[in-house]
Amino acid sequence: MALAALCGDDEWGQTWRDVVQHRFRSQGDLRDHAVGNLLIVALWELLGGDAPDSTVAGLDWVGRLLGAHGRVLPMAAVPLDIVAEVRGADPARPGEVSQVRGQVACAKTPGTVLGVSLVPSDPPACPEALAAVEDADWVVFGPGSWFTSVLPHLKVPALARALTGSRARRVVALNLAPQPGETDDFSPQTHLEVLQAHAPDLRVDVVLADEGVVDDAEALDKAVRALGGRLVLADVAARDGSPRHDPARLAQAFVQIFHD
Repeated sequence: MALAALCGDDEWGQTWRDVVQHRFRSQGDLRDHAVGNLLIVALWELLGGDAPDSTVAGLDWVGRLLGAHGRVLPMAAVPLDIVAEVRGADPARPGEVSQVRGQVACAKTPGTVLGVSLVPSDPPACPEALAAVEDADWVVFGPGSWFTSVLPHLKVPALARALTGSRARRVVALNLAPQPGETDDFSPQTHLEVLQAHAPDLRVDVVLADEGVVDDAEALDKAVRALGGRLVLADVAARDGSPRHDPARLAQAFVQIFHD
């Protein structure tokens, strides 16, 4: 999905964007597998299997095929699994806290996610990702699934240290709506409180939120200031009624933030 998002708007980019995100509709073993994931795995095997540098090289090759405007890097140099602490994963025991393992299971749990961790708990960070953070002028957190996409980067120790200690400025882009099963009933400020709980040393410069979904701007502003930042409200939602950002409006908001 990250590679697809970096595709150009020309025919080549739009075609490959759709190809890599296409999921097989057959009834066999490939059912629901994304073409892009299979392509990446094939390149990893051809380029050296489990060798750490083959992961980055494989992603770079796919990026070149797609004509991606940018680079996608893994956050860790080894395979990871996400473990969530969930209250009420079993609807018959709504007060019980248990562990749910796996990104899909964590994202779709019927319970309330309290926090996430990684297995292994101290994975080596991807050196190229650390270098990218070191060289960055801005680091952007979100939008995305809070517990399974945004927060895991802060659970890789070396990467968390790089993100909190970088000279880069930091912006958090809040989602337009809670993710079912992950952040049900989360307010915008709750997202920031959870972020702070997972990364107490993280300070941000700007929090970007859509002005149309913020019910309590004062409470959100207080949560932003607790992270050391300022709140920016902008019109960044898509016009089709879905809880998605409009790419052009979001890009314009980022341009304004980056140049303030």
